[in-house]
Amino acid sequence: MNQRRPSSTSGGVPDAAAADAEATADTSASPVPGPRYERWWRDTYSPLLERRGAREALFRTLSDIEVAPLYTDEHLAGWDPEERLGYPGEFPYTRGVHASGYRGKLWTMRMFAGFGTPEATNGRFKALLDAGQTGLSTAFDLPTLMGYDSDHPMSKGEVGKCGVAVSSLADMEVLFDGIDPEAVTTSMTINSPANAIWAMYLAMAQRRGADLAKVGGTIQNDILKEFIAQKEYIFPPAPSVKLVVDTFEWGPKEVPRWNVVSVSGYHIREAGSTAVQELAFTLADGIHYVRRALERGLDVDEFAPRISFFFNVHNDFFEEIAKFRAARRIWATEMRDVYGARDPRSLMLRTHAQTAGVSLTAQQPLVNMSRVAIQALAGVLGGTNSLHTDAYDEALSLPSEEAALLALRTQQVVAYETGVTNTVDPLAGSYYLEHLTDEMERQARRYFDQIDAIGGVEAAIEEGFFAREIGDASYQQQRETDSNARITVGVNAFRTESAKMPVVLVDPEVVEVQLARLTRVRGERDSAAAEGALARLRSAAVEGHNTMPAFMACAHAYCTLGEQMDVLREVYGVYEEAVAI
Repeated sequence: MNQRRPSSTSGGVPDAAAADAEATADTSASPVPGPRYERWWRDTYSPLLERRGAREALFRTLSDIEVAPLYTDEHLAGWDPEERLGYPGEFPYTRGVHASGYRGKLWTMRMFAGFGTPEATNGRFKALLDAGQTGLSTAFDLPTLMGYDSDHPMSKGEVGKCGVAVSSLADMEVLFDGIDPEAVTTSMTINSPANAIWAMYLAMAQRRGADLAKVGGTIQNDILKEFIAQKEYIFPPAPSVKLVVDTFEWGPKEVPRWNVVSVSGYHIREAGSTAVQELAFTLADGIHYVRRALERGLDVDEFAPRISFFFNVHNDFFEEIAKFRAARRIWATEMRDVYGARDPRSLMLRTHAQTAGVSLTAQQPLVNMSRVAIQALAGVLGGTNSLHTDAYDEALSLPSEEAALLALRTQQVVAYETGVTNTVDPLAGSYYLEHLTDEMERQARRYFDQIDAIGGVEAAIEEGFFAREIGDASYQQQRETDSNARITVGVNAFRTESAKMPVVLVDPEVVEVQLARLTRVRGERDSAAAEGALARLRSAAVEGHNTMPAFMACAHAYCTLGEQMDVLREVYGVYEEAVAI
């Protein structure tokens, strides 16, 4: 079912006129909210439109939520601020999870970086830290994301291209050379092989003498969104989710400052979803992990505080702000009222955000600086806890050092020069924003009902539900662009010749460096220890035990990523997606 045309109006124009209101306002329609709004519509607004006409535009959000020309208190009739808003740091956390907002602590400025060799990425990490970045975020190359070593035939042509190549603990040691794992939190965008990569990072920290109780960071570890959107999966859904729950069980006890999952809507949005779909599908994934963890017998208040989220920040300014606020309220309500969480930390939706890569254009790439700045401001006004800002040249290639630095400076301008951090949730009480927040929650919950009716997230994946919904939304958005109903500056309007931009390419010698290190690792490690660790991993997988202790043993024995994933391929099998019709 395609939900891009909600059955009930949300913007003040009756259902009967909704189809005609797509491009122009309907001057004959009578407004819904109340008598004062109706008087304004009849006596002031409609006569002006009759004289001047309506601007040709889609007065709808990117999620196709209809937007009225004006919002008043009549749009919030019966709306209780205590119930819907509350106070910052208190249930339902609509206004933020921290009482002090950014007055007490700014969001973490965590720029995504990774390319070529671990040596090259280590240099970029240190440059960003020197420039004022406050956390690290690691991008891995495609072979690593798919669980292959750099010398595997499937890795040919992809080593180091879209991120850094990591095949063993030896690569991880170089990648974080000179960086204190107790002093800097690290995020790692890795999913199907997340357990193995996380174990390598923790083994690196232990070999540096770090106390795992003091090591903080996040592994993305969100395999469900891979099946839904990004498609970098290895194993079938059930064993893949089991590996995620292994981290829920092991992580809070062994590495209590680490977020064991970052439930990611970002890639769902990049695949073409609407903001509502991103909101709904992301929270549905998070809830699914909670259900599976409870089925294992885990205590919700032991693992839920270490669940984090990751959202996209796109161009529709107010819709993006509303999305963050609705997400916090939905999560808090579900965790308290449905899953019985009592620890306030279990109710707090903490999120990283990244400006929308899919919104960047290769045409007139310098215009991307404006897009990124506006998106960053929306993320901050939405209350994100951590933020990455895209570089203006990323539609063309890996970001240049200059562009990456400018992206970081954009965050710093928002933080220190705009004044938006002076008060908590400054847009609260806006008639439009509160109405939009409520409407996004309503539509998200309607998606929850659909997913549950199918049998849950895993069943909906197998049935092709998410692929159809995102495909329909993406098609609709492309039609609007192709017809010029929605304007993208430099693409379908205001076109000029683009400035020539340098293209950053990965040094082809990266392959030689990686292969030499792999050969050295295999030749110098204790072969018996490596074989024993891999056998331990196979036994844990076959017997259904928690795999994390075995992954830690593999990391310390310098087992390669490919060797570990091949063990699990033998046990779990390899997933092949059914064609969605």
